[in-house]
Amino acid sequence: MIEMKVAGIAIDAVSRNPIVLLRDTLERRALPIWIGEAEAKAIVGGLDGRPSERPMTHDLLLNFFDAWGLTVERIVVHALKNSTFFAVITVSQGDVKKEIDARPSDAIAIAVRAKCPIWVMEEVILEASIPVDQDADEAERRAFREFLAKLTPEELVKNSGIESN
Repeated sequence: MIEMKVAGIAIDAVSRNPIVLLRDTLERRALPIWIGEAEAKAIVGGLDGRPSERPMTHDLLLNFFDAWGLTVERIVVHALKNSTFFAVITVSQGDVKKEIDARPSDAIAIAVRAKCPIWVMEEVILEASIPVDQDADEAERRAFREFLAKLTPEELVKNSGIESN
């Protein structure tokens, strides 16, 4: 899993739909997730940290969690199927942890309010992220190719824990 932060909300130039942009902590990859307007407002409201006059839905849910002694541990965007992202919110009560299925937009709105980490599975990053720092990406690929070029079959077998006959 890769920890990510909310980099901001953008508007898709073609569809005019909001996009939440997650960025890894090294500022190397960004993950755009198309969301609804209400969810975009909820995320921005959570990032601003200004309390609303009345509790909004995500605030209400956190109030329930607090009333029942539940702590939001983290959210995880764990899958991408047919252009739809899937997430879970991990909550705990003492030693008991539960994962609650959620839309990523709702999970992110809760995460920014609860100030908990946002994680994304590597498979999702590989499939849907965009490079932020292409020079660093190319340098990493070049270093990996150089490493592979210098690696001998004997070193590969020796470092794999596989015994050769």
